Amino acid sequence: MTDTTRKNIIDLIKRSSKILVLPSSPPDGDSLGSAIALYLVLRKLDKEVTVLCSDPIPELYDFLPNIQVIGDKLTSSSDFIITLDCRRNKIETIKSSIENDKVNIIISPADGQISEQDISFTKGKVDYDLIITVDTAELGQLRDIYEKNIELFHQIPVINIDHHISNTHFGKINYVDVMASSATELLLPLIEDFGREEEKELMDEDIATLLLTGIITDTGSFQNANTTPKSFECASELIAYGARQQEIIQYIYKTKQLSQLKLWGRVLSKIQTDTQHRLVWSTVSQQDFKDTGSIEDETGDIIDELMTNAPGAEIVFLIKEKKDGSISVSIRTTTPAIDGSKIAEMFGGGGHTQAAGFRLENTNLRDAEYEIIKAVKGYQKERLNMIEEKPKETKPSKKKEKIKFIPGKPGKNEEETEIKPGITYRFED
Repeated sequence: MTDTTRKNIIDLIKRSSKILVLPSSPPDGDSLGSAIALYLVLRKLDKEVTVLCSDPIPELYDFLPNIQVIGDKLTSSSDFIITLDCRRNKIETIKSSIENDKVNIIISPADGQISEQDISFTKGKVDYDLIITVDTAELGQLRDIYEKNIELFHQIPVINIDHHISNTHFGKINYVDVMASSATELLLPLIEDFGREEEKELMDEDIATLLLTGIITDTGSFQNANTTPKSFECASELIAYGARQQEIIQYIYKTKQLSQLKLWGRVLSKIQTDTQHRLVWSTVSQQDFKDTGSIEDETGDIIDELMTNAPGAEIVFLIKEKKDGSISVSIRTTTPAIDGSKIAEMFGGGGHTQAAGFRLENTNLRDAEYEIIKAVKGYQKERLNMIEEKPKETKPSKKKEKIKFIPGKPGKNEEETEIKPGITYRFED
């Protein structure tokens, strides 16, 4: 089936001329590596290509070749376009102002006059004939680009290239392999097939570096459980193509700013554990970023550090407060017996068996932490068949205590309990 799927993708790309490539948000090494690699390959095939990402690109990936090709806005049909025909009159200046909820556009011609016949109004038009999504389990991960242009995804064929078990198969063609370590691992044979069909050498050192970046980052430099023999085979092949492995390792794993080290220290100092439910988690707030002079991107692979400091834990969380007020949550599981993507799906997210995530809106960090931990404790109680012990009920004693009153007057019987006026009594228990 995979060979047939790749052939269908190649045929559809060959019939297309203007292609939109979309990595998932938030972007990472795999989604960015996949998107830019596709951009370079499609450009070699003389296609007009646009790459867009809703979220900012982390500075960590500035070393990637051609990273600057990624934009963040799509001209959509909701745009209103005013067109001025300048064939008869050249324009000297254009100014705009807003007064009383009205926009004034002041156009000053170099000479002559502008007439109403020179002005036309149209809606924004998107003339792409193909969309390719990479490393995207569901369309909501494209955020604003999807949410503000939903009709576009119904009008244009979509090729969905992904490796997440939670993928919703939203494309016209779905090239989804949950056994692949990364989306870039899937792109390697696709690019090779395309090169053979076109009788072109499509691979080069930059494309190989981009593809290897996806494999290395998604496998945690071949340390994560999703690392397979195929991952090593693909990595070896990419290095043979000229992929700059040491450059990737240097920038991704060996280069850390002082602010990032301070942030990591803050996060690690806030580790919390629940040995009964086998959980470990930490939080990072906007105040933490301010105090350490760091940015959100610098959390990096801190969750992997949490895992190394969590002996006995089965589920590890990093709960991060973002600048826009949303809460981003990364999940790792230390055993394939626990499907992290199922936990993420409880909150509308997704991912892999042992690496997943989700995002929460309209909440604060404290409330989000409480709700997340409460839900995961419930998940673990059910999975581990934990029986909650009920406190033992204490029944009131039926035995009546005898109270002995002893008159303070000498010569009286100690057993006498009748209280008589004018006599002082003492209490003896």
